[in-house]
Amino acid sequence: MSERHFAFWPPKVPRAITLPATSLWYNLEVAATRYPQKACTVFYDSVITYADFRQQAERLAGYLQRECGVQRGDRVALYMHNSPQFMLAYYAVLRADAMVVPVNPMCVSAELAYVLEDSGARVLIGAQTLFAHVEPLLDRVEAVVATYSDALTTPSELAIPDFVREPRRSFASAVGMSDAIARGIEPGPHLAGPEDRCVMPYTSGTTGQPKGCVHTHRSVMHTAISSSQWHRSYADETILTVLPLFHVTGMQNGMNGPIYAGATMVVLPRWDRDVAAALIQRFRVTGWTSVPTMVVDLLSSPKLEQYDLSSLRSMGGGGAAMPEAIAKKLEQLCNLTYVEGYGLSETAAATHINPQQNPKKQCLGIPIFGVDSRVVDPETLQELPPGEVGEIISHGPQVFEGYWNRPDANAASFVQLDGKRFFRTGDLGRTDEDGYFFLVDRIKRMINAAGFKVWPAEVEAQLYAHPGIKEAAVIAQRDARRGETVKAIVVREPSSSLGEAELIDWARGQMAAYKVPRSIEFVDELPKTASGKILWRALQEREDARSR
Repeated sequence: MSERHFAFWPPKVPRAITLPATSLWYNLEVAATRYPQKACTVFYDSVITYADFRQQAERLAGYLQRECGVQRGDRVALYMHNSPQFMLAYYAVLRADAMVVPVNPMCVSAELAYVLEDSGARVLIGAQTLFAHVEPLLDRVEAVVATYSDALTTPSELAIPDFVREPRRSFASAVGMSDAIARGIEPGPHLAGPEDRCVMPYTSGTTGQPKGCVHTHRSVMHTAISSSQWHRSYADETILTVLPLFHVTGMQNGMNGPIYAGATMVVLPRWDRDVAAALIQRFRVTGWTSVPTMVVDLLSSPKLEQYDLSSLRSMGGGGAAMPEAIAKKLEQLCNLTYVEGYGLSETAAATHINPQQNPKKQCLGIPIFGVDSRVVDPETLQELPPGEVGEIISHGPQVFEGYWNRPDANAASFVQLDGKRFFRTGDLGRTDEDGYFFLVDRIKRMINAAGFKVWPAEVEAQLYAHPGIKEAAVIAQRDARRGETVKAIVVREPSSSLGEAELIDWARGQMAAYKVPRSIEFVDELPKTASGKILWRALQEREDARSR
C-alpha cells in the first residue's frame, strides 16, 4: 500500500476512525436524546423534530414486528422517492432488526418483482403514487402505503409537485403508513448490532442481472461517519438531501451521516433548481452532496442572482467528473470548491475523497480512513506504478459482505493480497506521483446517465422481449446535459416496420425511465466475433468517434 497520499491528508483530520460498536439505529437514538426539539427533517416548510422522528420510527417498527411478522434479519423493501416517509421507514426497519432493501422509484412492476423475488422480501413500504406498480405483486408481498402529503403539515408557497401534494387515498389491500404509526405499537427490544445485516442496495453486473449488495451496520456506519469526519461536519449543519436516498451516495451523505451528526436534513423528492436554491437561502443550508448535472443546471438558472447561497460551505459528490469550466464558475459565484469522490454500491459510498484543501480536478481523490486501494494489472494482480492504467481494487471497513446468493459473482469479485480481502471494482484507473486516483475507463459495460448507472445487458434483455426486434446492442451516447445517455442499435425482424418513436414508447412501459434508450439506430446487421458474440466495443468506439 502506497502512503504518498498522506502528505495531502486534511489537516486536523485523524488518519483512522474508531467505529461505534452499535447499530445504525442507535445513532438516531443518540441524536433524538441530545437534540429532541431540533429539526430532523424539513420537507418544503414542514418540520419533524428528532424526538417526533424517533417516536414515529419506533411505532412503525412495532407495527412491522407485531402485524407484519418482521423478524431479525428479514428483508423489507422500500419503494419511495426522497421524503420524510422514506427516512422514517428506513429507520423503522432498522429498529425492527431487519434489513432495508431500497428500490429505485423509477422501477416498474417487472423490475420491482425481480428485486422482491431475489431478496425474499415479504413486506414492502411503498409510495401511494407508485402503488399501481405494487398492486400486481400483492400475492407475494404485504404492503404499507406512504402518502407524501401527510408530511406537509405547514403551508408553503414553494412549488410542490402534484405527486407530493396528492391527498391520501385508502386501499383495501394495504394499510396506510400513517395509520400504522397511529396504532402506537411499541417494538420489542432492539437486538441488532454492528455485525447484523443492515441494507441491501441493488446493483448490476455484466450479465445484466441486478445483484443485492449485502451491508452490515458496521460497513454502513463507516461511510456515514467518514463523510462527517472528512468534511468536519457537526450537529449544527443543515444538509440539502436531494440525491436519491435509494442510492448509497444519497443514503449516506443525505441521511445516515447527518443523523449520526444530529444535523438537519432539507429534503427534496426530486431535483428542481429553483426550489433547491430557495431552500438553500431559506434554511441556510451549509452542505450539499450532488452530481455535476445538478450543479450545471443550478448555475445555468436565469434566476440564480435572486438567491443568497452564501451559507453553503461544502459541496461535493461523484457519479461523473465535474467539468472544469463548471467548477471554475462555482468557485467564482459561490467561493466553493466542488470536492469529488469515488465509491460504489458495494462500498456503501466513498472509498476515496479529495482533500478539501488540496483537491485535484476530475479526480477520484485519495483513499480515506482504513482504505487500502491499489491499481493492479487485471490479469496478474501485480500493483502498477504511478501513471500506468490498471484495475482499481479496494480493501476497507466499508466493503460489503458480498452479493446476495451469488457465490459465483463473489468468487470473481474478491481477491486475497497480502492477507487482505480486496474487492475488484471493475474500474480502470491510475494513480499519480502524489497518490491520487483517477478514473480512466471501465472494464464492465456501464453507462453513466446523469449519475444513474445503466447496464447495457439488462436493457438489451428487455428490448429482446419486443416481437419486432431480432437483435439489439446498447451503448453510451454522449450528451451535453447528462454526460452519457442510452442508445440502442437494433436489427428488426424481417417482417417488422418498427419505428424509433414506437420502440421508445414501448420501452417506457418496460423499464425505469433512465434506462429507456433516448435514440435508436436501425441497422441491417450487428458486427460479431467468429463465435457470434456482438462486438459492442466496436459499436461504442464508432459512436465515440462520431461525437468527437
